[in-house]
Order: sequence, then C-alpha cells, then structure tokens
Amino acid sequence: MKKLIGTKEFYRSLMAIAFPIMIQNGISNFVNLLDNIMIGRVGTEQMSGVSIVNQLMFVFILCLFGTVSGAGILGAQYYGQKNMTGVRDVLRIKLIIASAAMLIAVAVFMFFDTNLISFYLHEGSKEGDLAATLNYGKEYLRIMLIGLPPFAIEMSYSSTLRESGETKVPMRASVLAVFINLVLNYILIFGKFGMPALGVSGAAIATVISRYIQASYVVIWSHRHETSNPYIEGLYKNFKISWSMFVKVFILALPLMLNETLWSAGTAAVNTCYSYRGLAVVAALNIQSTIYNIFNIMFIAMGDAIAIIVGQQLGAGQIREARDTSSKIIAMSVFFAAIGGLMMFSVSGVFPQVYNTSDEVRSLASTLIRIIVCFMPIHAFLHAVYFSIRSGGKTFITFLFDSVYLWIISFPFAYFLAHHTGIDIRFMFILCQAIDLIKVMIGFFIYRSGIWARNITESVNV
Repeated sequence: MKKLIGTKEFYRSLMAIAFPIMIQNGISNFVNLLDNIMIGRVGTEQMSGVSIVNQLMFVFILCLFGTVSGAGILGAQYYGQKNMTGVRDVLRIKLIIASAAMLIAVAVFMFFDTNLISFYLHEGSKEGDLAATLNYGKEYLRIMLIGLPPFAIEMSYSSTLRESGETKVPMRASVLAVFINLVLNYILIFGKFGMPALGVSGAAIATVISRYIQASYVVIWSHRHETSNPYIEGLYKNFKISWSMFVKVFILALPLMLNETLWSAGTAAVNTCYSYRGLAVVAALNIQSTIYNIFNIMFIAMGDAIAIIVGQQLGAGQIREARDTSSKIIAMSVFFAAIGGLMMFSVSGVFPQVYNTSDEVRSLASTLIRIIVCFMPIHAFLHAVYFSIRSGGKTFITFLFDSVYLWIISFPFAYFLAHHTGIDIRFMFILCQAIDLIKVMIGFFIYRSGIWARNITESVNV
C-alpha cells in the first residue's frame, strides 16, 4: 500500500497540475451537458442528429489529440531538460501536422457527410424520424467545419503549455469559450433577445464562435509572455527543423495519431452496432455519455498529470521516481472513478427526465447510466496505464494496447451481437463493456514489466 499512497507534498504537487485540468474539463463538459439539454429540449431528431455528428467529429478530435500528444511526449521531456530549442521545434511540428490533419478532415466531412451519418440510422425502435435526423445532422456538420482551423491551432499551443507545466492559461481560455458558447446557444437555439430561433444551426454557430475566441486567447497570451514561455520566441521566424528531430517526432506521433484515430473510429463503429437496435438507442447513448463525461473528469485529468509529471521525470533521467509517481497516480485515478461512479448512480433516474423525449428513451438512458457506473474504475485504470506507457515513448505498444484491441476484439464482438443475435441492448451493452477485462490483464502485465519507463531524448540532438 505504501507504493500506492503518496505524501501530502506529493498530492499537493499532483493537484497543482491536475486541478486546473479538472476545472477546465469540468466546466467544458458541464456546458456541453447544458448544450445537450438545450438541443434535447427541441426534439429527439435534433438531439440525435447533433449527437451523431459529434461522434464523427470526435474521430477528428482524437486524431488531432494523438498527433500533438505524440509530439508532446518529446516536448515534455525536452522541457524537463530545459531544452527550449527542442520544445520550440516540437511545437512547430505540431502546427504543421495539425494543419494537415485539419484539411483532410474537412475534405472527408464535406464529401461523405450523408454516408457517415447514415451509418447510425437504423429502424429498430418506435422512436424517431430517420430522414429528419439525417438532415439535422448535415445542417449541424456544415457549420461545425468552419471551427476546425482554430481548434487545430489552439490544441497545438495548449498542449505545449501543459507540457511546460502551464495548465491555468488553457483552463482560462476554455472557461471563457464555454461561457460564450453557453450564452450564444441559449440565444441562437431558442431565438432570444430578438434573434431568430435557429435550432441545431444556432448550436453550431455558437460553438464555432467560441472556438475562435478560445484559440485567440491562448495564442495571444503565449506570445505576450515570452519570458515565461521562452520556446515561443522566434517560433515563426523559420520552420527549419533538423531531420533527426522530425524523424523522431514522426516515429512517436504516427502510432499515436493512428491509435487515436482508429480508437475513436472504433468507438464510433461500436456505437453503430448499438444503433442497430433503433434510434431510441442513439438518443439514450447520447444522454448516458453526456452525464458520464461530467463524472469522469477526475480520472481523465489524472492521465494528463501522468503525461506531464512522469514525462518530465523520465526526461530528467529519474526512472525510478517516474515509476513510483505513476503507480500512485493510477491508484488515485481508480479511487476517483469509484467516487464519481457512486455520485453518477445517484442521479441516474433523475437526469434523463430533463430531456424532451419519449419514456422509452428516458428509461433506457437510466439503465445505461447505471451499467456504465459499474465499469468506471476499469476505465480509470486503463486510461492511467495507457498514459504511463505512452509517457516513455512506447507508442507502438499503446497502439496495440488501445486501438488494435478495439478493432480485433471489441468491435467484432459488438458486431456479432448486433447482427447475429437478438439480445436486448441492455445486455449487449454490459457484454461489450465487460470484454475490456481482458484488456485490464494485458495492461497490468505491460505496466508491471517496466519496459515503458525510459528517457527518449538521449538519441536526438537539437
């Protein structure tokens, strides 16, 4: 137990990193919840269309996250060595790759919007108009694409700020953005203060405006504080990057980019399997995932803390300390998940009632919430182990551990249950969650082996 419990000073240092991230994620997810409820008050088809598009956008978001995170592994270790030239070059590479990923995403969503949304539209329940859901989804998606460029820039800057220990600025930018988003949603969705009621288009416009404001805040602050962020100085003077640096970042980022893209796409694919039980399931899953994102912020922040703290310790050559820190954060992450799960269970019967939807959707959503609660400690453990392995640059192992497992085990299992059995969606959901117990055993043995704990900066000269 001593290996899993830290000192007061340890937790003080940990929370100094994690708490701003929790606040940022908490406020962001809470406003997303309010946005979701606003759309849900308009109607089931509108809520389902927006939910489907957000799942598709989630694939791009995680692709971008994987790109900047892969580069950020090296950036965090360079910062631990106080090598600002290395951090600057890593940020430049982030901006280049993130821009390329954004352009590809815009092209895919523009040309294949109908096909992508239609994957989720199946008969199977009494609830919902499939054609209306498709139209609402396409209407929402077209506007959301305008917000992808600032999102890519902001994520590149914010990830670098976090890797250098500056978590408050991204938090403040996020708080500002979500507040603006919330206010504009209320005005534009329902047509308040003389504005027309725009429904799903209003929700998309509000999100796009808030993203431009968030990106502007982060970029302007970073360049106005070059003293505290010395890697920002001369960032755009030239983009000359050593070949060894580029190759190293590419080797680290590619598996993570592929992993996050394939994992998010696999998650979306599993959700299409659930959707074979009808549009009511799509709506219920949207309600369940919205409340889940509120109560998982604590263990999600622990993953970011591992990436920052353990990454810096590994970069400084403190291998034993990094392993010890990681173990303590994993234990705390599981504890937070258990507490969050109990709180989430207590509101499982009440929360779905705020949506303007059918009794079928509300009842199913309550049940799915109670089911996911039982698996939250497992999710927390897997999340923390993933970030621990990743902090040492073992991105190919994380690729196998995360997305390959999802596509080889989880998705075929869900596909089989959806297409070749008639089991109820509730039992199907339980089985699809329970199969991650195999992944827990794999992750435990990889983590205990210690092969992930290494300094990856030694082979790169900047």
